[in-house]
Amino acid sequence: MLKLQENTLRKLLISASYTDFGKQYDFEAILKSSNIIEAFQNNIPIFDYDEIYNKWWYRLLKGDKDVTWPGSIKKFALSSGTTGSSSKQIPISHQMHLSMRKASFKSIGTFLDDLNLPNDFFNSKILMLGGATQLKQVGDLSMGDLSGILTGNMPNWMNQFYEPSIKISKESDWDKKLDKVIREAYKWDIGIVTGVPAWVQILIERIIDHYKVSSIYDIWPNFKIYIHGGVSMEPYKSYFNKLLGNDLIYLDTYTASEGFIAFQKYHRAVGMSMVMGNGIFYEFIPFNSDNFSNEGVLLDKARALNLNKITVNEEYAIILSTNAGAWRYLIGDTIKFTDISKYEIVITGRIKHFLSLCGEHLSVGNMNDAVSRLNKEMNLNIKEFTVIGGKVDSYFSHTWWLGIDKDVEREVLCDKLDSIIRSLNDDYDTERGYALKEINVNIISNNLFYGWMKTCNKIGGSNKFPRVLSNKQTASWLNFLETQNIKEG
Repeated sequence: MLKLQENTLRKLLISASYTDFGKQYDFEAILKSSNIIEAFQNNIPIFDYDEIYNKWWYRLLKGDKDVTWPGSIKKFALSSGTTGSSSKQIPISHQMHLSMRKASFKSIGTFLDDLNLPNDFFNSKILMLGGATQLKQVGDLSMGDLSGILTGNMPNWMNQFYEPSIKISKESDWDKKLDKVIREAYKWDIGIVTGVPAWVQILIERIIDHYKVSSIYDIWPNFKIYIHGGVSMEPYKSYFNKLLGNDLIYLDTYTASEGFIAFQKYHRAVGMSMVMGNGIFYEFIPFNSDNFSNEGVLLDKARALNLNKITVNEEYAIILSTNAGAWRYLIGDTIKFTDISKYEIVITGRIKHFLSLCGEHLSVGNMNDAVSRLNKEMNLNIKEFTVIGGKVDSYFSHTWWLGIDKDVEREVLCDKLDSIIRSLNDDYDTERGYALKEINVNIISNNLFYGWMKTCNKIGGSNKFPRVLSNKQTASWLNFLETQNIKEG
């Protein structure tokens, strides 16, 4: 597999050798070296978004050509911006677009081959609940949600397999789009639904309510598969099982604005298989205190590993070099390998979406697992949640906001959550006896999470609620709750 990765890197370097980036870092010399992976890593620094944008990508928005990838880039994916204060503008080259489409087809085809589905299923369509395909025009550049970019550029012959219509897909107002989808839903035979869990469950609830039916299967009897990605399903799984039954088949995918990284090949697979030989060269940095600060900032001494050096169950920050002109780009996600022989991974969180105020190292993966167990053990339907770190005198605190639409005794809930996390995370358990003295839980309606996202213009599409709030987001969140007459308990 390392040889395949080396060939991918070689192709990327050859393609971009005459770009400004390729000339500055002497791609031609790297290509002539006896070990191009080692030469590549020794000569090119690791970039986060701000660094590569401020040094290189800003020129793409001015229309410059041959900057980090040959030619000019005309399309940019606007990320959900959950970590920073504003959306990132990620270049989508023609080659990257084709790579994503290829991986998308392969993921669905491979997965379907593993299932014994009735013949009627293959006459049904795919409902793509993504962002607006009507992109924002800035001069001759187009910008928008990645899902909108990908679905808006499908060949006409492919549109017959998808819903909603092109006209509905172009709708940029999320509420209006949902209303239009609901009004048309009874006409469609849907077998597969794709989209972010939060918005899919809202759509299905509203369809059931609109048509006064007992379940979505009264409208879509062939609905068998839900394709999700970009956020852990664990907190949602309990509610989805109640809403859609235990027979629904889940397909997990890992599609970032920077590329299609992995997908679940088999129904019972624990992890997702990485997509190889498709325009992405991968590197991995162990996500620990040797390589990252407590704020999730990459340290200068950090060194990246190749596929032949990774181990099972260690957490890594993933680095990509791609056919859209991202070079040694730290995308901000953390992953674990569940099977090295098959290169299967699971997403564990974000490098800046974790809490380690005093060494507790509470990851988003821990949070998702804890909420999933809380749902099962207390028969709850927590769909959304977030955690805020704070300080009380000389000690530290975690304050949770849990979306629960039923009466629950807060103290019991808090004790149970704390106990679960202690069992999941030894560092957390240790610090609970020392510096992490206070754990608070606040119970609010799930709708308040979506309400806040609407005020931030982050509703629908690929947008997700951040599991750990930054200082700026915390101020905005608490101010929003105050306008709703909600106070911290």
